[in-house]
This record gives sequence, C-alpha cells and structure tokens, in this order.
Amino acid sequence: MDTTTHHNRITPELKKKSKSCTNCTQFTDVHGLPCIEKLVTSVEETPKPIGTDVTGTIPRWIRGNFLRNGPGKFEIGNQRFNHWFDGMALLHQFKISNGQVTYKSRFLSSDSYKSNKEHNRIAVSEFGTVTVPDPCKNFFLRFLSRFELPKPTDNANVSFVTYKGDYYVSTETNVMHKVDPETLQATQKVDWTKFVAVNGATAHPHTEQDGTTYNMGNSYSPKGASYNIIRVPPTKETDGETLEGAEVLCSIPSVDKSKPSYYHSFAMSENFVVFIEQPIKMDLLKIVTGKLTGKSISDSFFWDPKLSTTFHLVNKQTGTVNPIKYLAKPLLALHQINAYEENGFLIMDMCASDDGQAINNYNVQNLRKSGDALDEVYNTMCRVFPRRFVLPLNVDQHTPYKQNLVDRVNTTATSVRVGKNKVFCTHEDLHGEDLHQYGGLEFPQINYGRYNTHPYRYFYGCGFRHLVGDSLIKMDLHDKHMKVWQHPGLYPSEPVFVPSPDATREDDGVVMSVVVTPNKDKSTFLLVLDATTFEELGRAEVPVNIPYGFHGTFDAKV
Repeated sequence: MDTTTHHNRITPELKKKSKSCTNCTQFTDVHGLPCIEKLVTSVEETPKPIGTDVTGTIPRWIRGNFLRNGPGKFEIGNQRFNHWFDGMALLHQFKISNGQVTYKSRFLSSDSYKSNKEHNRIAVSEFGTVTVPDPCKNFFLRFLSRFELPKPTDNANVSFVTYKGDYYVSTETNVMHKVDPETLQATQKVDWTKFVAVNGATAHPHTEQDGTTYNMGNSYSPKGASYNIIRVPPTKETDGETLEGAEVLCSIPSVDKSKPSYYHSFAMSENFVVFIEQPIKMDLLKIVTGKLTGKSISDSFFWDPKLSTTFHLVNKQTGTVNPIKYLAKPLLALHQINAYEENGFLIMDMCASDDGQAINNYNVQNLRKSGDALDEVYNTMCRVFPRRFVLPLNVDQHTPYKQNLVDRVNTTATSVRVGKNKVFCTHEDLHGEDLHQYGGLEFPQINYGRYNTHPYRYFYGCGFRHLVGDSLIKMDLHDKHMKVWQHPGLYPSEPVFVPSPDATREDDGVVMSVVVTPNKDKSTFLLVLDATTFEELGRAEVPVNIPYGFHGTFDAKV
C-alpha cells in the first residue's frame, strides 16, 4: 500500500460552477469519482465470532476489542431510510489477541429496531426520515397521530462512549444503551432525562484522567432553548449504577430562543469546557410539527452565514461562564482535535469548514449516485480542514483594543479585542497546501489518554477526496508535514491510536482502521499501521461485507 510523506506541495482547490448546479456554490472541481453505493448497503449481523485472514504482522502486545459503531440496515420492509444517519445501529467487534483477530457484529436491540422489525416498516422517525401513520389504524387514528410530538429515537448508531468505566452506545437523543463489549449485547437502556434536565446529549463526551466525564445537552422550556454542560462522576458507588450523580454544571441560553445552534461535539482543556455556538441552526417549531407537515429533523437544519461563531468558555470547577465572548467568522465544526492551556492562552484545535450545509447532503440517495451526479454532490460540499484558534484568557479592563493579543511567535492565529467583552479571533491552518489534494481532513484522533488537554504534536484523520474517507493521514504539527496511507478503491474509517505498553514517545503505538472495499466482495479488513512510520504492519481480512461506519474505540485488556 502507498504511504507517502508530504512537504507542502501546492495543489489549490478550484471554485467553479457546474452546468447543472447553477444555484449552488461549487467548492472543488473533481471528476470521475467511483461509485460507493455498496458502502451504504444493508448487511446481516454476524453474532458469532468468525476468523479472519491475517497478512503481515499484528503486534502481539495488542490485546483487546476494537469496537465500531455505525448504520448497518437502510431499509425496513419496502421502506427506505432517507439519510445516512438513519440506518439501524450495527455494532462491530474485532477481538485481537496473540496476533490473531476474530470478528462479530450485532444489531443494537433498540426500541426503534424492535418496533421497525415487528411492524416490518419504519415505525420510528429518524434524523432524516419521518414515519408515516400506521396503515393498520383507521383513518381517524391515523389523522390524530400526525399531531403527536415526535418520539426520540434510541437508535444509538454514532459511537461507543464510556461513563464510570462502562461502555455505552450513543446517538444525540436522550437515550443511550449500556453494552457488554464482549457480547455486543445491550444490557440496559439509559435515559438522560432521569438524571439531569436535558433533552439529549452528544455522542462525543470528554473524559479526564480520573474518569470524570463531561458532556453537553440541550434543554427546552417556555423561556427558550439552553445549552447545558453536564458532569458525570468518575466511579460507581453500586454495581448497578449508570448516570447517578450527574449534574448540570451550567446553562447557557441560546441567542435565538426558538432556533438554537446545532453542535456535534465540544472542546475541553484542563480548566475549561468550550462550547461552540455556530451558525448552523435548528428550527424548533419545524421539529415539533414534523409529523403534521411530514418534515424530518434534518429539514429543520439551516445555515445562516450572516451570524458569527461564538466560543463560550466555562470553568470546569465553578461552572462560571467567562463573560468574554470569543467571536469568529461563520464555521461548522463537527469534531474537535484537542485543546490545552499554555502561558495564558487556550489553544483550541478543530476540524472546520466555512459552510454548514454538508449535513443534509449525506442522504442515502446521494451516497448511491454515480458519474456526474456523484461528482456534483461532492463538489458542492465545502471541504473540512484542521484549524487552530488561540484565545487569550486574561482579558480585563486594561486589555488594549484593536491589536493582536496573541504574542506567541509560533502561530499565525490572532485575537483582537473589539468590544468590552468581545474578542474576535482568526485561525491558523494546521496543514500545508498539500492537504487540499486529499480533500481536507475529518474524523480526527490523537493519543487521547496521555495528551488530551495537554500540548501535543500529532493527530490522525481521514482524507476526504470522496464523500467518505479514502485515505489515512498523520499530521505533524511541528512542521505541518504529513504521512499518508492511501490505495485506490479502499475506504478507511476513523483511525484510532493505541499506545504501545512501554511507550516513551507520543506516537509510539499503532493506528487501527476498518477499511471497506466496495468494489470487492467480502474483503473488508482491519488495518494496523505503525503510528510512527505510518507503514502497514498487518491486516485482518473479514469474510463478510461491512458498511462504512462512524466512530469507534479500543477496549484494551490487561
């Protein structure tokens, strides 16, 4: 396989308009993208472990379960889900021991999955799909059902997360499922609303060294929408505990009470949680009337580029919101890389784009297109790139206006005081021009256990020269050089870093990714790269088809 080291070759992005897309912006001019329809094709579960064909060498020190989550079923009966995010959650386990790998998968036995299966139709609405009234009901009952509030789905198909040492699968509603990482069976349904006053929580919490976990969730009241910082204790007092002891650390009111910002994640440094209030908005009226109008939650999302982005800093110890509002131009950040404090500044790294309309482009129909139609979908989606913001923490009445407050010599990021409690920030690109030829970078990961909230040097991610990742990238922040693993026709998932047992360097370990092969039947494989050299060490080929998923983690065994 190709592993390439780059030293900032210039390949500029082109911005033209296609002949058929006269009313939309074209961000790139890429042609001839291969069809990836099989990446979003339903599969059967594999609940019993099966062997894999290992080539190369899987280091024997790797012992544990590589867990992955994502959609695995896109049709129920003769009805189809509309959006990639709607597919029924399929949980995957790659069990690694003594250089060998077994694989199994299991559909999450959520209420949504069971209800859909029982009725042989889509019975529970998802992000991009609205359920139709039950045809078995009489006309009057079908009519009344359109006036019911939408029931939140528990189809937790986004990620594996941990609270108090237990594994859960999560989406962004109020319901998670505790899961046994050995069997992949859901053991308990857990509702956030039973513990704290929120209507949901993100699938990307942050965990400190002692196990204390932070998350965010919205709440809605007659006064409008609020964003809430949640803290969950590190340990259980009894074996049966789940989220007992969770508390809302603080609430931040939405600027627009009925149209709060959407967020998929948040940043965390040693002393602060950073909430990013960005100009991608959710129209709550459209959401609550969705069954009546036949509109999905995704139809309520809209991008308002007239609005700025605001970074809200919350003290983790006191729950106090910093009175300074750090502003930036409109951006959409779905995933954070890292954040840390140094010499009076908060350094915040994220993957961001200048346009927030990409989410609705990820409907299943678009992912199954081919030829010019597929190229057009890709070219009208803004690329995502790694960026750094540097926020001055010591802004007070003596801080000067209209001058750059960032006096660090190693960054081009700026922060300028523009009002009594306002600082406007511009970012530094955490890449060279060569990243453009790989379509930017998403699904970022670091050596989280040792370097989250601390200064760091390396991050890993997927290059997106397609609608999904089609390369793996290692970025060195010291010189913005990158190493790339790529091969035509192979589509790697989010890379996960696993440190070696006696690691002395930040990148001493391996990077693992599930690589999907849509043009070759039953040949998906677990890829293991040397994290230092980014060379392939080994792979374990699985004799079943696996759809392209979202997020994963490694459950290490001693």
